Amino acid sequence: MDVLLASLVDGLLIGFVYGLAAMGLTLIFGVMDVVNLSHGALIALGMFGVYLLFTGLGLNPYLGLLIVLVLGIILGMILYAIAIHPLLDGPHLSTLLSTFAVSMIIIGVGTMLFTSTPRNIDINLGSMVLGPVRLQGTRVVAALVAILVATGLYIFMYRTHVGKSIRAVANNRDAAELVGIPSVRILAFSFGLGTMLAMVSGGLIATLFPFSILSGGTYELKSFVICVLGGLGNPTGALLGGLILGLIEGLIPVFMPVGWTPVIEFTLFVLIILIRPSGILGAR
Repeated sequence: MDVLLASLVDGLLIGFVYGLAAMGLTLIFGVMDVVNLSHGALIALGMFGVYLLFTGLGLNPYLGLLIVLVLGIILGMILYAIAIHPLLDGPHLSTLLSTFAVSMIIIGVGTMLFTSTPRNIDINLGSMVLGPVRLQGTRVVAALVAILVATGLYIFMYRTHVGKSIRAVANNRDAAELVGIPSVRILAFSFGLGTMLAMVSGGLIATLFPFSILSGGTYELKSFVICVLGGLGNPTGALLGGLILGLIEGLIPVFMPVGWTPVIEFTLFVLIILIRPSGILGAR
């Protein structure tokens, strides 16, 4: 029971980071109905952003996240202007292929610059003991940062003028423009927010596990599973889906070989699509 409890708590902590990663994907889909296939590459960019700031400038990884956060918003707005906006009113396949091309460009350039050799951020925050459970400090801090960012996003979306404008554009773009909301700028900023969430989550993941420029693909697939679990276009549901996926990843290795984890995850993915396509909390 001690091993089971420790695994579940560990999975729950990682689940917060998974949920943050998926929030970026589901936010973009919910606002502009675009499936962002560059999501995994952007997560990898966040990993290397924090890594380079840590190794090159000696900056604490958690302070480096603040720089990655700002750069993520700027990069996302640039990507929107180049790869999304000209195709937004076209067939869905256009934006799908466009974001896939962005992903290939990032991975190609990243492979030339960094190769595919795994890297890691050597940081040790010790551990803390709660009863029979020993928690790694890096995982506790990563979960707390993820909660802080997710809470900040929720307050921003529901308590600020820009956040309300984003929700208005997501609900009805034409009506939002009629009341004076600049939908193009709002959509660009929304894509910037989604990119920022992906890169920040990547930076947090880099403090937990070894990574390479190809690592983002794994977390992109997990983000799709989480989005379906929680409800497409529902950031709150994405956080819940992340916790569920984290608990699954904590539970399975206790009873089965760890290789079964992706099998169980994607079986659940298919079942949710078949039984409840809108996800646990439904689309928003």
